[in-house]
This record gives sequence, structure tokens and C-alpha cells, in this order.
Amino acid sequence: MTTTDPLGPVLQALNRPGRDTSDYDLNPGTVLAEGRTLRPAGVLVPLMPGPRGMEVILTKRSSRLKHHPGQIAFPGGKVDEGDADPVAAALREAEEEIGLRAKTVEVLGTTGAHETVTGFLVTPVFGRVRDDFKPVPEAGEVDEVFSVPLAHVANPGNFRVEGRQWRGQVRRYYVVPYGPYYIWGATARILKALADRMAE
Repeated sequence: MTTTDPLGPVLQALNRPGRDTSDYDLNPGTVLAEGRTLRPAGVLVPLMPGPRGMEVILTKRSSRLKHHPGQIAFPGGKVDEGDADPVAAALREAEEEIGLRAKTVEVLGTTGAHETVTGFLVTPVFGRVRDDFKPVPEAGEVDEVFSVPLAHVANPGNFRVEGRQWRGQVRRYYVVPYGPYYIWGATARILKALADRMAE
């Protein structure tokens, strides 16, 4: 008897050609500085089975943080000097932020890098969590660790475009709300790129 890998559609999507994304995708009139320097970073998109099928683990950033307080994000951060690459940075940060040990994550692949308005070039790293995972949020950075069904964020119809004033102009961005969680910005854009690939 053969069993179907529940992450088969994700693996197929990761094998399809894609493109880099950006916080500016919905704002084509934005003029970017020539020669700008982007700092490399990596985020982990952890996938694990749950009561609602395959689920994506996300964090709610601490409300006490100076940058992006209270926002929904993947575990991850900038590439430090000791990191071999963005994949290593994503795995290290996931262990530091939510207690997800790197040895329990099977890296499935990456998608195109995402440029943020804060000057980072973020590589999304998709990983299967192979063992039971009990989150341990890092008190200074993470207020909450939660999960959403992969089926919800893999459905392009659950995304919408919103906008707000930013530096004197209306900035448009994707959102994919789930229950009390307002998932938007770079996190929603990365998930939208995955949903589009899975829908092909």
C-alpha cells in the first residue's frame, strides 16, 4: 500500500519556476534607489501535520519590539557572520525564536528571494517538521507561536489587497487573515507566491 505525501503539492510547487518577489510588487510606481544594498536574510516556513491537516507555523512578534511590533511573521532573520547561507540563518533563528531544533527540520527547498521595504533580501526556506514540536517562544522577541492550515494560505482566493499611508503615499500589500490573525506584508506576499505556484 502506498501513501501520498501530504506535502506533495508543496514539493511540486517548489520545483516549478518562479520569480523573486518584493514589497513593491503592488506599487509599481515606487522609485528605488540605484545601487541600494540589501542585507541577506532567511525565514523558515515550517510545515507540520496538525488537527486541520498540514499546517504552517507562524509567530506573533513581541509588542515590545522596536521594529514591526505585534506583526505576524515567520521565524527568521538576517544572515549573521557565522551562517553559511540564508538557509542556515533561517534554521538558527527558528531555534532561537521558537525552540524548533534544526535537526528536526527537513529542508524541502526555497523560493525566490523577497525584497522588503526595510532593505532585506529574504530567502523563504520551506521545511518539514519531522518530530513533535512544542514551541518555546523567546520572551524578548515572540509573544505567540501558532499555526494556520496550509489549505487556507494555499488558496489564492483567500488573499486580498489592502493599502495604507506610508511615507506620504498609499502602499498596497497582500493580506490573508485567519481568525484573529492579520497576516500581511512580506509574510502574506511569500505565502501568496506559494499559493500561486501550487495553483498552477
